[in-house]
Amino acid sequence: MATEALEQGLETLKARIGQPSEPTDWFEMTQDRINTFADATLDHQWIHVEPERAEAGPFGAPIAHGQLTMSLMSFLPGSEDIGLPDLPGMKLGINYGWNKVRFPAPVPVGARIRTRGEILSVEPKGGMIEVVNQLTVEVEGQAKPACVGESVLRLAF
Repeated sequence: MATEALEQGLETLKARIGQPSEPTDWFEMTQDRINTFADATLDHQWIHVEPERAEAGPFGAPIAHGQLTMSLMSFLPGSEDIGLPDLPGMKLGINYGWNKVRFPAPVPVGARIRTRGEILSVEPKGGMIEVVNQLTVEVEGQAKPACVGESVLRLAF
């Protein structure tokens, strides 16, 4: 049964290679979320957590940590299908790592972000399916994305 589900999952995912997903719902980046992330990671750089000083700084406002943006992009509301369809028999997905991540533009406090996905590659690996999914975080009203990364997932059946 698990082998059959894995094979069906492999076929389904291969058919989705190169097809952009629908975007997630918009999500507001708040100062409170940034402060909480700063506390969790010990990164209290002023461009993130000192609003008055940050307004006079290079971005004109406090901005989210790049790592915070990256951490959220797979879990925004409506992200159930950012590249990965429903796969019957899948037991779990594991974050295996990242091939490449870039932060082309900042996410200012109050900005709304969303994510789009696009499967780049799919292959069987160690009894699982490895999926490389390019995730792009868009910022409402900005031409440049805030984050583009190649997420590597392992799916167990």
